[in-house]
Amino acid sequence: MPRRIIRTLHVFSACALSITLSGCIGTWGIAPHSKPLQANTLTTDAAIGQAASDAHWPEQRWWQAYADPQLDRWIDLALAGSPSLAMAAARVREAKAMAGVVEAAEKLQANGQATLKRHNWPEDQFYGPGALSGANTWDNNAAIGLSYALDLWGRERNASEQALDQAHMSVAQARQAQLELQNNIVKAYIQLSLQFARRDIVKAELQQQEQILALAERRLDGGIGTHFEVSQAQAPLPETHRQLDSLDEEIALTRNQLAALVGKGPGEGAQLQRPTLALAAPLKLPSKLPAELVGQRPDVVASRWQVAAQARGIDVAHAAFFPNVDLVGSLGFMATGGGPLAFLTGRKFNYSVGPAISLPVFDGGRLRSQLGVASAGYDVAVARYNQTVIGALKNISDQLIRRESMKQQAHLAAESVAAAQKTYDIAMVAFQRGLTDYLNVLNAQTLLLRQQQVQQQVQAARLIAHADLVTALGGGLQAGQDVPTQERQIAPKTPATLAIFDPQADHAE
Repeated sequence: MPRRIIRTLHVFSACALSITLSGCIGTWGIAPHSKPLQANTLTTDAAIGQAASDAHWPEQRWWQAYADPQLDRWIDLALAGSPSLAMAAARVREAKAMAGVVEAAEKLQANGQATLKRHNWPEDQFYGPGALSGANTWDNNAAIGLSYALDLWGRERNASEQALDQAHMSVAQARQAQLELQNNIVKAYIQLSLQFARRDIVKAELQQQEQILALAERRLDGGIGTHFEVSQAQAPLPETHRQLDSLDEEIALTRNQLAALVGKGPGEGAQLQRPTLALAAPLKLPSKLPAELVGQRPDVVASRWQVAAQARGIDVAHAAFFPNVDLVGSLGFMATGGGPLAFLTGRKFNYSVGPAISLPVFDGGRLRSQLGVASAGYDVAVARYNQTVIGALKNISDQLIRRESMKQQAHLAAESVAAAQKTYDIAMVAFQRGLTDYLNVLNAQTLLLRQQQVQQQVQAARLIAHADLVTALGGGLQAGQDVPTQERQIAPKTPATLAIFDPQADHAE
């Protein structure tokens, strides 16, 4: 039999023996217990079921629906200079670089090294180096080491896929950070608009109080009023001035908050003018299917990639139970003695090539523990994904309920303001004609101002509900275009080779 065939048989025999010995370490039935939730199996409520469907997702620049150019410019500043987005982008680059590090293990590796040593031999004719006694020689070598992982069990491939999945997850998390930043800016901007509106109401209240005071003083001068009425008209003025000062403080603080969100100093925020928000058409749902409703949310996409990454982690842990086979070799020159560059001559050339095999036999349970960690990590990722999907549907339903409620409340608030304005106008005319006292005017004014404040709060709540609904649907970031397949999220089964030698495999079924 030719020597080459004999050598080949020896290699296959060694591999077969290695696989057999690897069965000495069984998995003991260690496997995940959880499965990803199918969003379409969840029952939706009437708020989602009754929502109109026009098959359109939110626009990528969804905040333009408020028709405020200053808000558009402010969000553009945030997207360009926010520290939080810069951190998220850096994490994406870090994850991509880490994926490149892991992927490099699948490719040919080459390392070069060289040493030049001057060796001085001791002078000892009896116990020393003999003829080399007292001599100086060169002991030099130069070599290139080569290695290539055969990856028979897919460990390196799955590790690379796991790193890529984690990079995809970091991209989705960056989109989530961007969406949260946009939502926070819009909410703070709406709050600024509400504070300006409240200031207008308090300022109008102050003007009315001053008018009432002037009227009370004229009535006193005309002999039909009393000092008590004048005192009553003067009493609320200091408190109203205090409310104005408090609202000025809130406006300044909100400006600072907006400046910090976009990565600017307080001086930039001080230049913010009064918002001019107006919401045109209401946002419609893109679909009635739960999977489509939540499929564009970056947090859901990130959770799906995390499940896929943990599934590949189980494959990596499984592969560790099998022998690792690499092809290794080296090319080099080496020489002891001669001149300093004598080792570079052709007759000093040497090489080596062959397989390098490592296999687990007894490890004290380390591999099983690693598999247990990977399996538990998969269960954690699945539970987090399931919770994210459930929370996403709840969030969408909450915003739909709130949107319809705010629509009805806005109509009722407008009716209340109209009724309170009519009551106040009647009270003022009666007070001017001496048909009623100041207390009735004050009560009518208090009711009107309270209803005006409620109306402004309802309007702000409507604007915020729109922003929250857009955010709940993914904010138009198209995160759903980069998602893992359902197959990638399924936990791998224990390899058959391990199951044969695993005494607990039957019980695991």
